[in-house]
Amino acid sequence: MIQIKYFALLRDRLGCDQETLSPQPGLSSVADIRAHLVARGEPWTVLADAARFKAARNLQLVAESERIDSGDELAFLPPVTGG
Repeated sequence: MIQIKYFALLRDRLGCDQETLSPQPGLSSVADIRAHLVARGEPWTVLADAARFKAARNLQLVAESERIDSGDELAFLPPVTGG
């Protein structure tokens, strides 16, 4: 199983903070999983903006091409502002 977490703005827009996704053929990278989630339609289409919503695999920021395996945690992070 792949644990997916959503933070801050994403949690609010999607109405959930996490879910579990079963590994499936064709869902082997961050980009694959992002596309799978976006295909659900609204409000999930917000995740389509990979430049805005970064991904972290097991607490490390990763590229869209990063492989995701069963047992991994994948988090989608909104932009962070500081002051």
